[in-house]
Amino acid sequence: MEQQISQLCSEKSLTLQSLASIRSLTTNPNTSDSTLSSILETLTRSLQLTDSDSFTTRHHVLNLLADLSSRRPHFSALIFDLLRSDSLLDADALVTLASVSDLNPALTPQIDDGLFVSLCFSSPHVSVRLRLLRAAERFNVRPHLLFTVFLGFTKDPYPYVREVALDGLLGLSKRGVFEDVDVVKGCYFRAVELLRDAEDCIRCAAVRVVSEYGRMLVAISEEKNRTDCSDAVFIQLCSMVRDMRMEVRVEAFNALGKVGVVSENILLQTLSKKVLGATKEKKLHSQCDAEWFEISASSSAGAFLHGLEDEFYEARKAACSSLGSLIILSEKFAGEALNLLVDMLNDDSLAVRLQSLETMHLMAKCEYLKVQDVHMHMFLGTLLDNSAFVRCAARKILKLVKLPNLELYKLFINNLLENLKKYPQDEADIFSVLFNIGQRHGKFALCIIEEVSQEIEPNTDGDFSFDSARVAAFLVLAISVPLSSEKNVRCIPPRVFSYAVTLLGRISLALSDVMNQDSLLAYLSQCSRLSSLSDTKFMGEETPSHEVVSDDPNHTSTEIGVDLPEKGDQSQLLIQCKQKEVTTSHGRCQLEEDAEIRKSMNHMLAKVKNIWSLVQSGYTTEVLRILRACKEEVLTFEAGSESLESDGALAFTLQYLRVLKLLTKVWQQFVPMKKLCHYELGELELLLGKLERRLTELRCRFLGLSEEEELHVLELILMTCLLRLSKVEICCYLTIMRKLSSTISHVEFLHQQGSIKPSKFVTELKKSLLEIDSSTCATPCSPFRFNELLNSFFLEQFIFCGRLKHVIAELNVPNNSSENPIIFVSGLPVAIPCEITLYNILSKNRLWLRLTMNDESTQFVFLDPSIIGDCNDVQKFTYIAPFYRTPKAVSFLLRVCIGMECLFDDINLVRGKGGPKRALADLCKEKEVYLSMASRG
Repeated sequence: MEQQISQLCSEKSLTLQSLASIRSLTTNPNTSDSTLSSILETLTRSLQLTDSDSFTTRHHVLNLLADLSSRRPHFSALIFDLLRSDSLLDADALVTLASVSDLNPALTPQIDDGLFVSLCFSSPHVSVRLRLLRAAERFNVRPHLLFTVFLGFTKDPYPYVREVALDGLLGLSKRGVFEDVDVVKGCYFRAVELLRDAEDCIRCAAVRVVSEYGRMLVAISEEKNRTDCSDAVFIQLCSMVRDMRMEVRVEAFNALGKVGVVSENILLQTLSKKVLGATKEKKLHSQCDAEWFEISASSSAGAFLHGLEDEFYEARKAACSSLGSLIILSEKFAGEALNLLVDMLNDDSLAVRLQSLETMHLMAKCEYLKVQDVHMHMFLGTLLDNSAFVRCAARKILKLVKLPNLELYKLFINNLLENLKKYPQDEADIFSVLFNIGQRHGKFALCIIEEVSQEIEPNTDGDFSFDSARVAAFLVLAISVPLSSEKNVRCIPPRVFSYAVTLLGRISLALSDVMNQDSLLAYLSQCSRLSSLSDTKFMGEETPSHEVVSDDPNHTSTEIGVDLPEKGDQSQLLIQCKQKEVTTSHGRCQLEEDAEIRKSMNHMLAKVKNIWSLVQSGYTTEVLRILRACKEEVLTFEAGSESLESDGALAFTLQYLRVLKLLTKVWQQFVPMKKLCHYELGELELLLGKLERRLTELRCRFLGLSEEEELHVLELILMTCLLRLSKVEICCYLTIMRKLSSTISHVEFLHQQGSIKPSKFVTELKKSLLEIDSSTCATPCSPFRFNELLNSFFLEQFIFCGRLKHVIAELNVPNNSSENPIIFVSGLPVAIPCEITLYNILSKNRLWLRLTMNDESTQFVFLDPSIIGDCNDVQKFTYIAPFYRTPKAVSFLLRVCIGMECLFDDINLVRGKGGPKRALADLCKEKEVYLSMASRG
């Protein structure tokens, strides 16, 4: 081998045979480092001696260097320095330099912008231009210069170069570096021209660019023109759904689903091949006077009809998916689309059937799914589909559907029972659906139970048939009735709940997402013991449902077999039973009210989730209007609720809406291309501070958060950290990075604890943090890197999984006003009598009184846990708080508030001796206390 190396080193120029020998040595894992060092010297000399005309040899040498760097990373720095030298740097070497830097993030290829541009335009080889353009963003070339290069190469005669140039423009749009309207327009209109390119790959890339730059063009347009601009982009994309290539059609449908706002008449036109009157004469110019870009609204005619009738299942699936993204824009459009989607449930492709059901599920969540008789046969037929995934998707929709009459309800129940009979393995999911639709339609469920009462009751021999899946299904339906949100629903006999206890294991498995087995047992036991001293009429009974009457008038026993006292003591028993009945009834009404509130809040939050696309598109005014309407709706629930202090669903929803409002206002400053209201630096800092405080309160002032609920809040906290890191001027880098790392650690713990799959946003953030930790660079990471991570965030729907308790406090200083102040002596402590009421406070909570004077002097007083104890409900007490810093003034105003220390925060904020070491979450509004100096007379 040494002889072979010596021979290679002696050659003035390497032949292809010599290069082949070198490749065999570099690929051999047993080749020593000394041999590889000799090879590196040989390749270096070859590069220096190679004539510029011997392109092939130079190309092979550079490939060998890149291969050597990938196989032996410790040579990467040497090879990197070699390629970066001015005497060797040409187009091919530049591409190899980028490949080597990819293998070692610490190596950053910095080159002159002018050199890069000259190499791009001077290279006669197509392959070199391709490689340069693909690696362009790695060289830290100024974005506006890159834009010029990419836009220029969209007119290259070779189609693959044009495709790479379009992909480069798409990459720049995601980086969000343009604020010039003319630049965005220029790229958009160039992409529109390429929609008619002869090459399929170019048209695919052009569709993606039109979609992305179209959204940017809408965002930077004046508010009064945004709808017309968005319509023009939508129609332009509609014109591509009839393209000859399936891949182009799929791209077009995917792009249609990303358009944020479209006029209703244009949406309706996409579902009809006949040109409607509202769009027949309408023309849009895409904000350009050139005749080439004038497009008629009728170009959208039948766009989705063509997609749903496409011969390729990929196009049909993409059309169904796009419909799911657009239905939120119009209830009328959703109703018309439903007629087409129902037909797709009979599609040959499993993927299309699943996507159709997913779109219908989105309609149901938006309350736009109006199931009619004409849809029943096809829709309910999916419950008997051969695919378990299709059956499961259909049952998910049934959980959300509101049925108008008993006939349809019976049809749904019968088909679910048929599903259970044919596919017994679906039992748990079917029971879950029955329980859910029983809650939503209590009166209908009661009618069903009355009709099948003979099947539930034992036969004449006293035998039960609880092993029957059909009877078990009816029992599940029956036990859901007391939790119905409907009013004036008659009661189910207590013995039915006793029957259901015998199926505890099967039922608890089905209702695991609603309650655990212990909670279910407690619920069934409570309902089976419920008694009513008034006559009831159910299943043909005229006697009270809780009693069995015998011939002996002096002996009565309850249905569950408890002997009553003698006749003389029965009056006292009746009083006790009546009191118990009132208490149980009140608790049950409370439970029903809380369940109804949670369901209503979940429906509202399902709508709120869909505003995120509007936030990203810059429709801040519309988003704030939607959030304001949601807040008003929540306040109407609050006004009618009697349990706000014990059930935190309403309070949490209000706080969550405030968070989204602040996030919307902040977001417009971080997403580029938004020429909206710009805040001064101090205002932006104020908004971010408010957002952080609101999120802190969401995390620590609500007890009973599930792992999924807490993860949702934590992701919002992570994104707030990224927002700060994206702005150097308002970022305390080390503090925020510590908070980011500690929050990520807790997120990982919750994922492991609940076996929950992390979101794309969390995955990308963890990957970036690992890269930052592994970097040897001591300087803070570029804000641009954190800004990129914001694009991977998506607002998932928050779903209430259980009952939340709101941690709140009330503070009052009795007999204090501006006319009746507390008397103090300057320089001496003064006692502040505080009447405190605490709700849902635990002994582990650390509470502080914060006393602030003139925004300058703040004093903290720790509330001893021995005074508080555990008050799972309500606790009231009086506390005398000393204030030591009385000023030399005739009078002053003191603001007092109760705060809870956020123990989950690992970042200590030492405020001084005796004060809290972590951030405080305020539990009440600040109370103003008036103090006046004692008169000397």
